[in-house]
Amino acid sequence: MNHPTKISVAGVAPNLRRGGDIRVLLSPKTVGSTSGFSGVLTLGAGEHVSEHYHPYSEEFLYVVRGSLVMRLDGEPVTLEPGEALLVPKNVRHRLENPGPDPAEVVFHLSPLAPRPELGHVDTEPHVRPEEGPLPAVHAGGGS
Repeated sequence: MNHPTKISVAGVAPNLRRGGDIRVLLSPKTVGSTSGFSGVLTLGAGEHVSEHYHPYSEEFLYVVRGSLVMRLDGEPVTLEPGEALLVPKNVRHRLENPGPDPAEVVFHLSPLAPRPELGHVDTEPHVRPEEGPLPAVHAGGGS
């Protein structure tokens, strides 16, 4: 019998390299998932997650708090608490918090890429380029 695995956000190291505080909670690496992965993102006032796309996965977002702007292929979509958004495969997207308050998002990506390094393609300079190459954050839970 498989036993459920519970993961606490406090027990997951943040990934800060693309912007915001990204924490992948349920993934192949953390719980052995085989169909996708999920986590939470916190964006402070004025922060953003750099533009990227996922060639193999759809991304599902749900805004828990704060107001955000998701740019899909450059077109802005405003998101408020209680709203959800689907980002289709291969659509460039950049998430921004233009407001004065922190924002929190729950995300899920599915299906998984064939290999973690194939799951996330950056399309703008990295948020913190001095830290070197970025890991595949949205590619099955790498950190």
